[in-house]
Amino acid sequence: MSSSKIRTLVIDDEPAARRGVMLLLERDPDILVIGEASSGKEAVRKILAEKPDLVFLDVQMPELNGFKVLEALGGQHMPSVVFVTAYDQHALQAFEINAVDYLLKPFEDDRFRSAVRRAKAEVVRRQTDALSNKLSHLLNCLQSGGSALGEAPAPAASARPPPPATGAITRDRILLKSGGEIHFLKAEEIDWIEAEGDHMKFHAGGRVHLLRETMGNLEERLEPKRFIRIHRSAIVNIDRVKKLSPSFAGEYAVILHDGTKLRLSRGYQGRLQELMRNAL
Repeated sequence: MSSSKIRTLVIDDEPAARRGVMLLLERDPDILVIGEASSGKEAVRKILAEKPDLVFLDVQMPELNGFKVLEALGGQHMPSVVFVTAYDQHALQAFEINAVDYLLKPFEDDRFRSAVRRAKAEVVRRQTDALSNKLSHLLNCLQSGGSALGEAPAPAASARPPPPATGAITRDRILLKSGGEIHFLKAEEIDWIEAEGDHMKFHAGGRVHLLRETMGNLEERLEPKRFIRIHRSAIVNIDRVKKLSPSFAGEYAVILHDGTKLRLSRGYQGRLQELMRNAL
């Protein structure tokens, strides 16, 4: 983490809830809490004035709810957002506007720390992308013989992505609900996926998440350059593949970096081997 702290606002109409979140954030040396708000309109004013990197935002609030707050910003100074609420029915909407995470009250400290880790990673990613865009703009101007000084940068892509095809899956994020918690699983976090009845089991970092979906639909919606089907009931993240090992009768086993061994059916060998060659 850089020496620059992540400027954070806490927005909730319940004083005790605000204080609880702020106390937890104060334990993190990378976070700087710059203020709080107790209503939707106050939240809009403070976000526009303070331009925070990160906002912990309640959904149900007076005047404007959390989604209306973000709508009122109109795409300007849009911070990374972690929703904190007692209502799980808004999780899909949060997913559609690309929220970093969705914390259900009451939450455990470990779950809160997990959300903070995700938020910090997202803020760093945005900062890195912004710097990269500025450098690219400067380079383009210099190469074209123009001056970058005083010129407005190219318009950024909309902060709000198009709605996911199924309401639960996009090419780079998956919404999962289990055990009363809402998980936003990024594509790069997934090791492999297997079919189990009418559910898909997502193996990610030693944890398993379930989603009711078909293998065919899932294969169509995942990024084909990252995920490849290796068997009628298994999809693997190509970045997790360590090697292919001869098995029997001309077939191979797919060995992942964590030691997981998966069967590679003959019908899927060619495409996987091509992707691995291209990755070298």
